[in-house]
Amino acid sequence: MLDVARVRGLFPTLCDGFVHLDGPAGSLVPESVAHAVGATMRVPIGNTGGVFPSSVRAGQLRDGARLAMADLVGGDPDGVVLGPNMTTLTYVLSRALAKTWQRGDEIIVSRLDHDANIRPWEQAAAAVGARVRWAEIDIETCELPEWQYDELINERTRLVAVTAASNAVGTRPDVRAIADRAHAAGALMYVDAVHAAPHVPLDTVELGADFIAVSAYKWCGPHVGAVVAAPGVLEGLQPDKLLPSPDSVPDRFETGTPPFELFAGVVAAVEHIAGLTGEYDGDRRKRVLVAMAAVEEYERRLMTRLEQGLRAMPHVTMLGAPARRTPTVSLTVAGMSPRQVTEELARHRICAWDGDYYARELMDALGVSEIGGAVRLGLAHYTAANEVEHTLSVFADLRTRS
Repeated sequence: MLDVARVRGLFPTLCDGFVHLDGPAGSLVPESVAHAVGATMRVPIGNTGGVFPSSVRAGQLRDGARLAMADLVGGDPDGVVLGPNMTTLTYVLSRALAKTWQRGDEIIVSRLDHDANIRPWEQAAAAVGARVRWAEIDIETCELPEWQYDELINERTRLVAVTAASNAVGTRPDVRAIADRAHAAGALMYVDAVHAAPHVPLDTVELGADFIAVSAYKWCGPHVGAVVAAPGVLEGLQPDKLLPSPDSVPDRFETGTPPFELFAGVVAAVEHIAGLTGEYDGDRRKRVLVAMAAVEEYERRLMTRLEQGLRAMPHVTMLGAPARRTPTVSLTVAGMSPRQVTEELARHRICAWDGDYYARELMDALGVSEIGGAVRLGLAHYTAANEVEHTLSVFADLRTRS
């Protein structure tokens, strides 16, 4: 069970008096993560590969971050590729994978996804003459029907890219059902779990993901991303790299000198998640799963209240109604632009985003791009029930302005 009062006490960043519903763009950071990063910068850190203590320490920080990322998603630490963010890493992987494609091969992307899981694949495919095929959404529900993949996937399919949860409307498609279809045809599965990771337990094997991408700053960590894959899958890929840099896996995918101090923050962020239910003993992977199950249940209750309250307001139009979702909604308000709405929310000390949140294909499909996109509200494990009530009260008052 999640003791939200205790959890909120871990975040000095909540002292600004704002309701932070902007988590889908980046979460708040608890004191433990800030302390881990700061403390690491107060000791000597070299680069990896040396025999002296500060170099050894750097290697330990990198290895610790890989293990933490693996514990978060249920992967192998030897298959964890670290980088600045999911977008950068997906470009690295797309270029490496494209070297194995031929003219006439096919790649499948979806309208539901963040552009970081669309454009790198589209551009890589264009470079080698591969064809991109699109999985479409149901514009009424914002669901991504898995049955359409029966027609999309064939013997020429090389990769299927899909999100584990929409960063815009929260939809959680049936990733495993899609993965089973992809694997039956011999295709690889690339899953963007950036938005799913802060809200639900993740298991790479259960999802059927050959690659799973996450970004720590979405779940209370620093700006570090990771793509996790089986080491054997990475062994078969040759990314562009400098000649003297390591050729081992996963090192060959990591370019330049990394931010070692932020790796300490990654470990602290995963420890933060693992300790959300107040348990600090035992296997970290198991504690992560227990904690994230508690987070999912807590956020589900808050989301039910938020969604029911908003849907009862005639001046508010919700985008979609997916059956399985994260606590994330996008909406429009009659008579007001999305920017006007977020300005009004900010005046009432509520942080929320407007625009397309890089889900451009989704917003185009829903027909809201021409009005400036939509307003997005995202709950987190540090969101309090009274903050939801305050938000609903402010939205109710917007009726007099619309």
